[in-house]
Amino acid sequence: MTDTSAADDPYLWLEEVTGEQALDWVRSHNEPTVAELTDSDRFRDMQAHTLEVLDTDERIPYARRRGEYLYNFWKDAQHPKGLWRRTTFESYTTDTPDWDVLIDVDALAAAEEENWVWSGVTMLRPEYDRALVSLSRGGADAVVVREFDVAARSWVTDGFVLPENKSRIDWIDHDTAWVGTDFGAQPDGHGALTSSGYPRVAKRWTRGTPLDEAVTVFTGEPGDVSISASHDPSPGFERDYVMRSTDFYNTIGYELRDGELIEIDVPTDAKFAVFRDWLLVLTRSPWTVGEATYEADTLLVFGYDDYLAGGREHTVLFTPDAHTSLDDFVFTKSHLILVKLRDVATEVEVITLGDWAPVPQPGLPELATISVLDTDPDESDEVFWTASSFTTPPTLLHGDSGAPATVIKSAPALYDASSVLTEQRFATSDDGTAIPYFVIRRSDVTSGPTLLYGYGGFQVSQTPSYTAISGRNWISRGGIYVIANIRGGGEYGPVWHTQTQKANRHKVYEDFSAVAKDLVTQGLTTPDRLAAQGGSNGGLLMGVMLTRYPDLFGAIVCQVPLLDMRRYHLLLAGASWMAEYGDPDNPEEWAYLGEYSPYQHVRADVDYPPILVTTSTRDDRVHPGHARKFVARLEETGHRVSYYENIEGGHGGAADNKQAAFKSALAYEFLWRTIGSE
Repeated sequence: MTDTSAADDPYLWLEEVTGEQALDWVRSHNEPTVAELTDSDRFRDMQAHTLEVLDTDERIPYARRRGEYLYNFWKDAQHPKGLWRRTTFESYTTDTPDWDVLIDVDALAAAEEENWVWSGVTMLRPEYDRALVSLSRGGADAVVVREFDVAARSWVTDGFVLPENKSRIDWIDHDTAWVGTDFGAQPDGHGALTSSGYPRVAKRWTRGTPLDEAVTVFTGEPGDVSISASHDPSPGFERDYVMRSTDFYNTIGYELRDGELIEIDVPTDAKFAVFRDWLLVLTRSPWTVGEATYEADTLLVFGYDDYLAGGREHTVLFTPDAHTSLDDFVFTKSHLILVKLRDVATEVEVITLGDWAPVPQPGLPELATISVLDTDPDESDEVFWTASSFTTPPTLLHGDSGAPATVIKSAPALYDASSVLTEQRFATSDDGTAIPYFVIRRSDVTSGPTLLYGYGGFQVSQTPSYTAISGRNWISRGGIYVIANIRGGGEYGPVWHTQTQKANRHKVYEDFSAVAKDLVTQGLTTPDRLAAQGGSNGGLLMGVMLTRYPDLFGAIVCQVPLLDMRRYHLLLAGASWMAEYGDPDNPEEWAYLGEYSPYQHVRADVDYPPILVTTSTRDDRVHPGHARKFVARLEETGHRVSYYENIEGGHGGAADNKQAAFKSALAYEFLWRTIGSE
């Protein structure tokens, strides 16, 4: 293993994100990759097919209710940066809704000569007459916040405005907001941001006063991940909260009542929610309450005020088993919706608030991934549901919880899936654990070029969703598409993830390699016709596959990756992930990080499969230096690598649909050239 601490890392200069030398290096690597991979009719067809999927007007315009209107953000070929718009429910249910455009981001970008990318909006409840709009330059996580007058359709120039930063802001009322941003040096001698680059100070900001006069309510530690404050305006239950995230998975919550911070004394790794009179707690590790001990992924409900006073009377709302986990829970005015995963298939249960009795929920499709898009728990039992599968286009359903749901929008089929099969299979990992994976293929394709996708981290589940782009560019062309539900995700609850944290990270890589081996054993493919793909944490997975399991694959696509685990905690938001991976500055933790960190394990005497590495200059979450340095090390040791870096685009790697289509087609063209041909 090569030790590449800062003192002896020859490619440290590639960490200078916009340094002239580094960007010259990027351009010199982009040019041959683009020249080689974009000169075919197939690439142009795939790029056009992908852009058609992303831009089609027949997509469902997913909307969320805010008062009397449904709001939607929409991109298409004519509006690549997007429109923020609204309509009534009655109009929305028609084939051609009458959209009222509030903000045209393309027009705004042109007028201000800025590459604005929409990053979200927070509206003032319950009036919904003001909005805090977040815009980023080129798709970065750092945003500019501006107040928008919805009725007047104009920016409030003397309102709540924040310069570019990884800020957090939330309405309290029309004239007050909670804010966390870079306030500069603090009385304790530290800055206002954590080592991860997020706010560590929460302040109350009053309209008409300078930001530096906002009143400090809470200050966290520099080593925390972040601090945030929020307001719950639920009528009759108005409350303010402060959250201190000490690491990625542990948060201490407080209610701010009459100027006093009251700790909500639940396990710091649990997910909790306060709704009216109730406190719901979803455990992430075993928790003893009174005489009973509950395993991870158990959902309990308490009386909120009674709990704060020391009472622990409770009701258990969900208990996991070996096959079933709780994926989400959502409130309506009268009900609690539980969305479960049973062997990665969705099950929905609706229970009545207060007596916690189950009620039927008719109208939802079977054999589909179902999620709750939106509810309005202050006002009604209205639910917008979404449903899709690998081969079934998305549908949007609507109705009251516990009442029949009906389809109000359907997306068109974007490729011919009439002969496409979906199978769930299980591979056996090194420690004997059964690892599920999905195989999606045409019925006449029994073996051939196979693309294996994985992520395996941060309790992110890989559930079935419509494969429009892979369907057009891979499956319909005869490729086999596979998604691995490896540990590190949340498919079987928190334990599926916590098994792989820190020193046990190797299980993620053993799981993925086990699926790769099983695909060959089952006769679906051969190593030279098997490719792997992943991004971000999945990009780290790809780096490990290349350096540890090169014989298993014929090609690898590694996107916006982490790769230098010796320095990841020093780069951008990397420090926030030490609860997932470990601290490289701790010798005991570097001992296991160093066992797999891809950058340190590149060797000249090993044959690596062809690899395409992509990243984004404007990614301010995962530093582009990871990808740059890895490529430089591969080249230094005599390996051929294709590299493409989008000069903008943020962590998603693309700032608009055209860039996303280019990036996607580039990857598929690379795969067809390396592991298969039509």
